[in-house]
Amino acid sequence: MALLARTRLLCGLLTLVWCCDVSLAAEKNILFFITDDQSLTLGCYGDSVAHSPNLDRFAADGILFRNAFATTASCSASRSVIMSGLHNHKNGQYGHAHHFHKFASYPNVISLALPRVMQMAGYRTALIGKHHVSPESVYHFEHYLEGPARNPLQMAENCRDFLTDPKDSRPFFLYFATTDPHRSDTIDESSALELKPDLFGNLPGRSAHPGTTEVFFAPEQVEVPPFLPDTKETRAELAQYYQACARVDAAFGRLVKILQENDLFDRTLIVFTSDHGMAFAGSKTTVYEAGLRVPLIVRNPYLEKRGVETEALVSHLDITPSLLDFAGGLDPQTNGPRQWQDPNRYWRDQDQWQRDNRDGGNQFRSYQGRSWMHLLAAPQNEHWQTLFASHTFHEIQMYYPMRVVRDSRYKLIWNIASGLAFPFASDLWAASSWQAQYRLGLAAQYGSRTVQAYLHRPPFELYDIATDPHETNNLAKDPAYATLLQRYQALLRKQQEEFEDPWMLKWEYE
Repeated sequence: MALLARTRLLCGLLTLVWCCDVSLAAEKNILFFITDDQSLTLGCYGDSVAHSPNLDRFAADGILFRNAFATTASCSASRSVIMSGLHNHKNGQYGHAHHFHKFASYPNVISLALPRVMQMAGYRTALIGKHHVSPESVYHFEHYLEGPARNPLQMAENCRDFLTDPKDSRPFFLYFATTDPHRSDTIDESSALELKPDLFGNLPGRSAHPGTTEVFFAPEQVEVPPFLPDTKETRAELAQYYQACARVDAAFGRLVKILQENDLFDRTLIVFTSDHGMAFAGSKTTVYEAGLRVPLIVRNPYLEKRGVETEALVSHLDITPSLLDFAGGLDPQTNGPRQWQDPNRYWRDQDQWQRDNRDGGNQFRSYQGRSWMHLLAAPQNEHWQTLFASHTFHEIQMYYPMRVVRDSRYKLIWNIASGLAFPFASDLWAASSWQAQYRLGLAAQYGSRTVQAYLHRPPFELYDIATDPHETNNLAKDPAYATLLQRYQALLRKQQEEFEDPWMLKWEYE
């Protein structure tokens, strides 16, 4: 009897320990919220016009990154970096995944892809909204939730069942990707302007998306950033853009409320960011600050010290290793997944891609990004001393490779195809804010540049970011900075070599 009693006690203790372990694991949920083409249009980043009460409150209870950057201001290419921890020249997703553009990541990226490694780490995974990377089998989620792309508030409601699913004890990883505030295919026909503004997903006639209380902005009310011309056309478009951003904030607030109502808010790491800057010429598809600088706000409920900011340089490269680190799935020795899956072995067991180019000659064992989880507890620490950006395509017609290296003081841009006119994304070319100035001629001002200077870039652009944050004075043309230019050119080459950039060859010819 004594032996039986001791056995029962031991079994009870083991059951208790097992239950506690499951409970602990199930608490470490992750909500990753990414918007489409949004700059620092938030009150917490100092924008006095933006309507962002939910995100402002969130920032006051988390950590706000002052120096977070995309590696490329192009939708698919940027999302592939976020979801692989690799530059797009490394993962193979050089440009858009959809339609005839047809860019895709290498199949072997599956060993590092965010939804795959989160599932391997014990998470149930779901995506709602914009995927926009390829192949799906590489960036595969267990669940794909439906929701109206231009009504993020309804998207949030459609996530409720997944977030609160009592049948699956695994922690959740939700990838929530709005289409707002991306440009749309419709213009505001009610505008009195000859060149009418894009609606940015808003409904005509100041109507509201179902269930949404829209926030409207007057053109004279908005804040015109220095890279844009302060014109009626620009202000009209910015008013529409701000409205779409406000809708994003409302959706974020609804998700937080769902988590709070179900005792999940303090059991969930929440990350908010954008794929790159706003969809205006001078931002999107460029490697200027307006295109690469993104909002990044994170709340780790398991840390007591919150409501802080960090000046550390971080990159979209860091997203996947950071989330995997939080989940306990990052191997510090390899900087790759603990549960790493050999991609060649995986594909050998499948009926597809048996003879295709699966890796481009690359190895996919380690991330090029680094976890920033340490910054959440110690925001005064550094992360990267230098950041590297790699842009090659947006749409398939837009070949214009650019490489960038920057630190906290200087930034060097190499326009590898500077002999070509800078190519335009179709929606940016049609934008009334651009067309109004373009029709005035090459000498017309477009923000701090002329139309001519925007269309025709020199081979190198060197800026003192600390004193010239809007990149108006190209020091590469100044003989007094010749030595500095050479130093940053050497640094850029070193970064290209480190990150295995095939465009290294362009230093030797052309």
